[in-house]
Amino acid sequence: MAVVSGWMSKADRKAVREGRLALSGKRRGLRAVLPFLGPALVAAVAYVDPGNYATNIEAGSLYGFRLLWVVLLANLMAMVIQNLSAKLGLASGHNLPELCRMHLPKAVSVGLWIISELAAMATDVAEFLGASLALQWLFGIPLWVGAVITGVATYAMLSLERLGFRPFERLIGLFIGVIAVCYLVEAVWSPGRWREALPHLVVPWLGDAGSLTLAVGIIGATVMPHAVYLHSGLTQQRIVPRSSEELRKIQRFQRMDVILGMSVAGLVNLAMMYMAGAAFHAQGSGTVTDLATAYRTLEPLLGPAAAWVFLVSLLASGLSSSAVGTLAGQVIMQGFVGFRIPVSVRRIITMLPTIVVLALGVDPVQALVWSQVVLSLALPAPLIALVSFTRRRDIMGDLANPPWLTSLAATITVLVIGLNILLLLSVFGITAW
Repeated sequence: MAVVSGWMSKADRKAVREGRLALSGKRRGLRAVLPFLGPALVAAVAYVDPGNYATNIEAGSLYGFRLLWVVLLANLMAMVIQNLSAKLGLASGHNLPELCRMHLPKAVSVGLWIISELAAMATDVAEFLGASLALQWLFGIPLWVGAVITGVATYAMLSLERLGFRPFERLIGLFIGVIAVCYLVEAVWSPGRWREALPHLVVPWLGDAGSLTLAVGIIGATVMPHAVYLHSGLTQQRIVPRSSEELRKIQRFQRMDVILGMSVAGLVNLAMMYMAGAAFHAQGSGTVTDLATAYRTLEPLLGPAAAWVFLVSLLASGLSSSAVGTLAGQVIMQGFVGFRIPVSVRRIITMLPTIVVLALGVDPVQALVWSQVVLSLALPAPLIALVSFTRRRDIMGDLANPPWLTSLAATITVLVIGLNILLLLSVFGITAW
């Protein structure tokens, strides 16, 4: 992948070798798919970041299981968008920021770069905040010190890039595994209400203005700009196809990777809302609107161990999403400017504003709100560019979107952008209902 050096680790060489065997038909079944798994798990971290925690927990505590269908719908939409991003990097050999620089007017490209850099920095605000809060509640560390520790840990995790793509993918996969296990434990410890919850996966419900606002928040905040940019870089020159037939085979394997990665993220989000519905809503604990309230409310309801598991999952989410968000900042900066910038400079530019914000003592809730505003403003550009580029045969070749897929992706793009506009209006106290 283009975000790492050309040197390949032993794990990389093994993945490429086994990938070639799968493409030649000498590996079948699960063994054939394994070499191609990884990029979507990295991108999926954006869907289990601390911002998702707050939205899912608030929705579950207020409306129980009634908005589970919204989480499922949002995840299906994310599968389509992330599949397009993965396919773009594979078919073109370039990531989305590079293609914007190559095919758009210079003034437009520069404008997109500035907006995208702000989005990458805003992404790190939410991610660093989640990890810093977890460190504060677990060990009593001041918030700004936790931000510095998160920055150092993020830099250390990203240093695995020098070893190739596989070590970093495995590390992020490990973090997602920790998050998934933690929420499996939380769901098991929560009061058993599975039969009550399952119908709400497929039965739409919007009972009042509050539920509509939360549904808008869940869907509107599902697709993050940095995940769209990054996924195209993760598949770019990973296992390079040698023929059009290999290109189509790799695309099929990558589609499985996207389905797996987004499914894991979706199940974690469903578990979050289920836990909030079973533990908070069903027990009459009132509306839980922030992470601090969730942590303090869990302990008397489910015991100290449940609160501790919640913090471990939040820490894993914050650390992994900080690393992925910073990596996305690298891809964005390098792709849009078109010349080499030292990796350390790219990382520091993305991370430093967040550390400064928290060191200045800015209210964490306000910092999180404004980070989401920036992300909502930045979202239309990558989505529109993605749909536009993936329909062009001069860029995609045989993997250009058929008309029906372009129509579906365009519909999802219009819906997500529209919901983000409603989300922005609600942040500023303006609602249409």
